[in-house]
Amino acid sequence: MPATSTTRKTLRRGVAAAAALPLLIGALASCGYGSQAEKTEDTKSNVAADGGKKLSAPEVRIGYFPNLTHATALVGLQEGLIEKELAGTKVKPQSFNAGPSEIEALNGDSLDIGFIGPSPSINGYVKSKSSNLRIISGSTSGGVKLVVNPDKIKTLDDLKGKRIATPQKGNTQDIAFLNWISEKGWKVDPESGKGDVSVVRTDNKVTPDAFKQGSIDGAWVPEPTASKLVSDGGSVLLDETALWPDKKFVITNIIVSQKFLKAHPDVVEAVLTGTVKTNEWINANPDKAKASANAKLAAEGGKPLDAKILDPAWQSILVTDDPLAGTLKTQSEWAVKAGLLEKPDLTGIYDLTLLNKVLKATGKPEVSDAGLGAK
Repeated sequence: MPATSTTRKTLRRGVAAAAALPLLIGALASCGYGSQAEKTEDTKSNVAADGGKKLSAPEVRIGYFPNLTHATALVGLQEGLIEKELAGTKVKPQSFNAGPSEIEALNGDSLDIGFIGPSPSINGYVKSKSSNLRIISGSTSGGVKLVVNPDKIKTLDDLKGKRIATPQKGNTQDIAFLNWISEKGWKVDPESGKGDVSVVRTDNKVTPDAFKQGSIDGAWVPEPTASKLVSDGGSVLLDETALWPDKKFVITNIIVSQKFLKAHPDVVEAVLTGTVKTNEWINANPDKAKASANAKLAAEGGKPLDAKILDPAWQSILVTDDPLAGTLKTQSEWAVKAGLLEKPDLTGIYDLTLLNKVLKATGKPEVSDAGLGAK
């Protein structure tokens, strides 16, 4: 009997020890003991959900306007084509209604990458003494029209003495219109907008109502505002593409914080891969892309654009990876001539290194910075 009792005790101790062994091993592993545990943790932390290598930032904050001239952003975000390239890095989209507020967000380190017009890009770069942003890609050309009340204005000469809206003092359309007025030989004070033509700075959201009420006689505006005015009885008197060589000019760039570009070039490259693929998808699937952009606008504004506005607006826009740097240089010269900008040194405003890397990898030709690239 004693021998049997001892045997039972020994067996019980053995079973208990065996049961405790996995728990001990688990505890050791959870504390990170041993080279195998370290390897496992390191591997997991560097692997994205799809099995690819994680990028250097957990999120990227991307700004854009709810305008069709920001079609790359609208479609790329709506279809997930940008986020798809980011290997688990989350996209945090932010919508803006004006360039200065987007530049302010970039300056304040609350935005990393943004879709924005050339004039605020230039202003942001100059005011920061070249330390704030870089233009890293193009996005859109065209999509700007002069729409007028046909009962009051029948020819371009009829604009003299009339009230014509632009979105904001010193913005891209405002500069273009002031330059056009100057080339006509007419005079307008660039600060007040008063002169041979009254330039009325009006938010795009307000312009259609101002047009219907007769407080303005027309507007030099981007899409879809231009087509909204046409749907309200306006007539297109001039498409800005007619004023440019090859009928192309930059209306939307992609910019990046220099700080973010330096710290996370892999994330910036992934975003550019997404935008290049988005533009390719838009051009290959124009009807689907148009519907996608409209769905994103509806999500922003509460309702989609009517087909009579959406269709002509979409046709006037060209998505492009090329930043059309020569046209930005021209626009800066117009701003200087208008007296709204001191002659700037724009050397370094572009860094197209990552874009050209992406374009080369996808078999597309490289694009030029017109001599304004970062050294």
